[in-house]
Amino acid sequence: MSLIFKQLFERESCTFTYLIADSETKEAAIVDPVDIMIERDIALLKELELDLKFIIETHIHADHITSACPLKKYYPKARIVIGMENIDAEACSDIMVSEGHILNIGKFEITTIETPGHTVGCMSYLVENKLLTGDALFIRSTGRCDFQGGSAESLYASIQKLFKLPDSTEVYPAHDYNGLSVSTIGEEKKFNSMIRESFDQETFIENVNSLDLGLPKKIKVAVPANQSCGLIAEKV
Repeated sequence: MSLIFKQLFERESCTFTYLIADSETKEAAIVDPVDIMIERDIALLKELELDLKFIIETHIHADHITSACPLKKYYPKARIVIGMENIDAEACSDIMVSEGHILNIGKFEITTIETPGHTVGCMSYLVENKLLTGDALFIRSTGRCDFQGGSAESLYASIQKLFKLPDSTEVYPAHDYNGLSVSTIGEEKKFNSMIRESFDQETFIENVNSLDLGLPKKIKVAVPANQSCGLIAEKV
């Protein structure tokens, strides 16, 4: 028995999608799937002969549209998973998770960690020593805090929670814009430009407030589409 762990990339929004599976039972989960990459994802699931059990969202994305609902057409037994605080998506989700929820993939456990701050309902997911941080913690950076329910104070607390994990824990973010794919908790505590271990909350808030970022090009269509788990976009 071994863990299948695939990191997949979508160039337009620089989004990482993760495929997690038990090699023996073939049960699988996909995390943060992107609508325009659905053919790639389905082809990989078929090629590896995997049974999609969970379609997991780290949060309501503003820069791309999820393929959650379209994927359910191909895998009707799959359950859409989203954080409990994302009440706008309650109607389209099958499982709404909070801190410490366990999602079983064969003999492996995916543990949920509440990491709000980028948006109010952000979740991170831990499987073995691999931490999927969504838009909370990036490699050498963090998520912004000016979207739905965002809060720099909340994000600081969330990342401090992640920093309590073993230094060897591997960090896999939802995005990277600099050609990096994986880090560790130990590295981020030392080298993260926004929130390294020596920074206090005030310093982090100043760093977040100094960000000068434009809005994602797809935000006006992505947010409402993702609040319906991709269903609105599918119907348009």
